[in-house]
Amino acid sequence: MKNYKIGLIALMPLFAGITTVCAQKGKEVSFTKQVLTKMFFSEGVAVGDVNHDGKKDVMAGAFWFQAPNWERHEIAKGDTFTVNGGYSNSFLNFSMDVNQDGWIDLIRVDYPGIPVVWHENPQNKPGHWKVHVISKSLGNESPYFGDIDGDGRPDIVGNDSESKQIIWLKSPTKKGDTQWEKTVIAEGNIPGTHRFTHGLGLVDMNDDGRLDVLIKEGWWEAPADRKQPNWAFHKANLGEDCSQMYLLDVNQDGLKDVISTSAHAYGMWWHEQGKDGQGNPTWTKHEIYKAFSQTHGLSLVDINGDGQKDLVTGKRYFAHNGNDPGEFQPAVLYWFEFKPGPTPTWTPHEIDNNSGVGLHVVTEDMNNDRLPDVVVANKKGVHVFLQQKK
Repeated sequence: MKNYKIGLIALMPLFAGITTVCAQKGKEVSFTKQVLTKMFFSEGVAVGDVNHDGKKDVMAGAFWFQAPNWERHEIAKGDTFTVNGGYSNSFLNFSMDVNQDGWIDLIRVDYPGIPVVWHENPQNKPGHWKVHVISKSLGNESPYFGDIDGDGRPDIVGNDSESKQIIWLKSPTKKGDTQWEKTVIAEGNIPGTHRFTHGLGLVDMNDDGRLDVLIKEGWWEAPADRKQPNWAFHKANLGEDCSQMYLLDVNQDGLKDVISTSAHAYGMWWHEQGKDGQGNPTWTKHEIYKAFSQTHGLSLVDINGDGQKDLVTGKRYFAHNGNDPGEFQPAVLYWFEFKPGPTPTWTPHEIDNNSGVGLHVVTEDMNNDRLPDVVVANKKGVHVFLQQKK
């Protein structure tokens, strides 16, 4: 394997100072840390304008936090969970207007293999949000939220571990509809169907304009009709248990490479795509970074505005309750500045050392300043990192 250079428990938040890191051209990228809570509620997080005041709020498990002062409100009956020895009922969170009533709703992915639900926004009325079941079982520790059929509405991709199926769940398309339609991509004695499967991507592997389903053992090719069952599978060796998986032409040779990070051990990698003598894809593993472990959430986004997609990840604190390598090291959060080319580089920049990531990490402009911010939730609590203007 080649080595490439790597260049409160309160209704009001606790505000930390500004973390500053230096980019290669002398520019500074800095973030202001805002602690919404130090309680363990969720390892998933989502954002959206919950109350129609024009500001993006934060949703994490049973709570939403109202911007800009992050006052806490209940979505469901609140609960607290054990940091050392337990898990929450909220592994990943996504936001969308499911029933198209003009109000953002919350999708909550629970412990792998049990029902996934969505909470209906009560439109500023008091009380808990109505709960709707999307599917009786959703497995994979990184189920994907994206528009698989190109209709402009995000869908859910994962597995049904009870039925041993790779599935996608089509979101409702008619106003007022609340039913999600299940399509079986593949089933039987196949990889990727265990409830605790690690690694998933929704990417166009063969440049046909359709999003395929990628796991570390290969990928299912999306047919023209995405509701068609039994998608063709293409084997590939794409490494160890990981989290979100992305495609990027890292070395600018015209072929898409795969980026992934280790869910429970050390390692961040890119798998270089090549071609054998018959024109079939080959994959060569290259290491990006391995100074901290449990990179169970990964985002690909241009942090510094140079036109290149950077990596944002960190440690999922106490992912296996003290049993993973490096579990007791600081819960760091990093962005990796990417420079492509024949010898690509990722320069690490520490954002924070007391937060980390959960099962995913949200990178989105929270305050309309055209700069991507970072939002995370895990056993350290819920945190927002606002990028500061240069």
